[in-house]
Amino acid sequence: MQWFKFERQFQFVGHRRRAFILSGALLLAALLSLAVQGLKFGIDFTGGYLIEAGFPEEVELQPIRDALEEAGFQDAQAQHFGARNDVLVRIAPQGETSSAELSDRVLRVLDTTFDMSADMRRVEFVGPQVGAELRDQGGLAMLIALLLILAYVAFRFEKRFAVGAVAALIHDVVIVVGVFSILQIEFDLPVLGALLAVIGYSLNDTIVVFDRIRENFRRQRRGTAEEVTNASINQTIPRTLMTSLTTLLVLLALLFLGGETIYGFAFALTVGVVIGTYSSIFVASTLLLATGLSRDDMMPVEKEGAQADSHP
Repeated sequence: MQWFKFERQFQFVGHRRRAFILSGALLLAALLSLAVQGLKFGIDFTGGYLIEAGFPEEVELQPIRDALEEAGFQDAQAQHFGARNDVLVRIAPQGETSSAELSDRVLRVLDTTFDMSADMRRVEFVGPQVGAELRDQGGLAMLIALLLILAYVAFRFEKRFAVGAVAALIHDVVIVVGVFSILQIEFDLPVLGALLAVIGYSLNDTIVVFDRIRENFRRQRRGTAEEVTNASINQTIPRTLMTSLTTLLVLLALLFLGGETIYGFAFALTVGVVIGTYSSIFVASTLLLATGLSRDDMMPVEKEGAQADSHP
């Protein structure tokens, strides 16, 4: 990777205390927001109706919200869906009311609000029980993923590497979820899928750095653990930056041009890639130093009697 070949050695490890302070502040803000205002769960998790309608001309949302409230839909949410003449309405479960009856009532409200006919394009319903099960299963899937990563890294490297990798992944997930809580962006199934993708992306970056740290510990006979770790991060930084920048270019295109349908998914991945890149440089590797990792831990174990067997 020659495009980002740096001659200068950046002192990433030397700034680890500042990085830990920054990470602590981000984690504290995320956890406080989750405790105070929680997440704005989408209809996938809360249950309810999702109704998409299209108007022949552009419309404003506030008259629709007022008309829905006057019609008895107290918790209804309305937003543009792609173009300004497309509207997406979310409504909580309405007792025994059928989907057809509910969509007819909403369509009449929309028609009378602007004195023009709206086309009903989609009506979806998710039951509250199904939504709760999806939310629980999604959390369980994330927990299982972290446990499997813990076992994989401990088997491939060493248990202290596993602790550092999983701690960095939890750091990334909590901050991304916290951003969704702070900004009150809807958290639905695509966003949950994006979080699992963030775990995979961040782990890949971390494994590359860990591989180089282990290799340098075995190859270099001089230098402290801090110097070897810092040199390893500098050697992998071109690959890390190139991967992150090219991924971000795609994600930014999806974020600004992909429309409302994939906005949450693209936003979660964009924030996750930025945080994952930061954590693979400043969090995961430097956490190894906090566990007391040394060169002796990285040297291959010699089999008992191997030296004696080599002599005639």
